[in-house]
Amino acid sequence: MTLVQTQPPRSTSTPPVHGTAADAMVTGAPQVCDDMTVEVALSVMASARTGYLLVCDGGGLCTGLLTQVQLSAARHSSAYTDRVQLRDILGDRGPFTSPVTTMAEAQHAMRRSQVDALPVVDEHGSALGVLALAR
Repeated sequence: MTLVQTQPPRSTSTPPVHGTAADAMVTGAPQVCDDMTVEVALSVMASARTGYLLVCDGGGLCTGLLTQVQLSAARHSSAYTDRVQLRDILGDRGPFTSPVTTMAEAQHAMRRSQVDALPVVDEHGSALGVLALAR
């Protein structure tokens, strides 16, 4: 697996092979509040043409990342109602990475956590971007 940008890069140059999360993260990923319903989140995701959403709490802190697969699974579960909010399916906070984390460390953390995308947060917990793995 290698880190890739899922949106056009910020510049025309290719990110360095050995760099930090800040070098490879995608900025401008959709951020939604954790009180949003699954149906609305799926609509936002479709409109943004992305496979994930950054989820933030009412104070603007990143609480996690949800993928289209996770949202679809929640919608098709027997416990689903149209009132299910993102905070109901998100679970525990994390995993996250720092913008100064090396790309090798971030890849290792993603494999260990078995995730394909990882929020990049600042020292206050605010989302800066997303790292995504290509298979």
